Amino acid sequence: METSSAQAPGGRPSAEADAASAGAAGGPLIAIRGLSKVYTTAGGDEVLALEGIDLDIRPGEFLTVAGPSGCGKSTLLKILAGLLRPTSGSVLLRGTPVTGPRREIGVVFQSPVLLPWRTVLQNTLLPAQVRRAEMGAAEERARELLRMVGLAGFENAYPRELSGGMEQRTAITRALLTDPEILLMDEPFGALDAMTREAMNLELRRIWRESGKTVFFITHSIPEAVFLADRVLILSPRPGRVVKILEVDLPSDRDLDLMGTDRFGAHTRQLRALFGTKGGIG
Repeated sequence: METSSAQAPGGRPSAEADAASAGAAGGPLIAIRGLSKVYTTAGGDEVLALEGIDLDIRPGEFLTVAGPSGCGKSTLLKILAGLLRPTSGSVLLRGTPVTGPRREIGVVFQSPVLLPWRTVLQNTLLPAQVRRAEMGAAEERARELLRMVGLAGFENAYPRELSGGMEQRTAITRALLTDPEILLMDEPFGALDAMTREAMNLELRRIWRESGKTVFFITHSIPEAVFLADRVLILSPRPGRVVKILEVDLPSDRDLDLMGTDRFGAHTRQLRALFGTKGGIG
């Protein structure tokens, strides 16, 4: 694909051409340029959900996304996943437009959506079966992933036999089965109790370090956003716009005691101050 010929008015290279060139030259994993999304209601009214989003997602980073309810966080994730088309703007994965679901992009939603009649291993293998992949290699990878997330020994268990945290671990292994470059996660721990949620935060940081994946993680929790992230993206109330991207200056090796430190507190206070002036986090 040639990108050098794409130009904006006035003879300048277009934003899409710039992003494609950067992706080809080892730039961002995902480049978002001028992204907006308008929904049309059943009554014919137009609702502007996202406006003018510009963002680079770096290879291997953990990016959390926070903002008030209804600010377009989930809409942004669905556009990145190729499940929705933007009204304007572009999303490029290593320079290639995202126009539909891609094997390089894995998705985990708040509900694990496991098939109750399938075992943990069978649920994990579902993407390979849909893609008609070679099942011997797929099963070997699935078992390796289940070991990585702490589910070795539960391969033959059914969803009804699992805790909420174990169900979400299964959903994560299913999303990782195709070896995606980026994992998109839409409030995956929102329905868990506080103690399980903290344990899953620790587990996810470990999985992220061991897998080397890029993670884009939506949350309503300010402490969770800070604890997990390399950077936090803050969106405004609808229409969602980028308010700030906060660099999280915390050690890579994190435990729950970190939440009691002054540095962690400074980051959470900074986020709360932003939300205090932008309508609250919802």
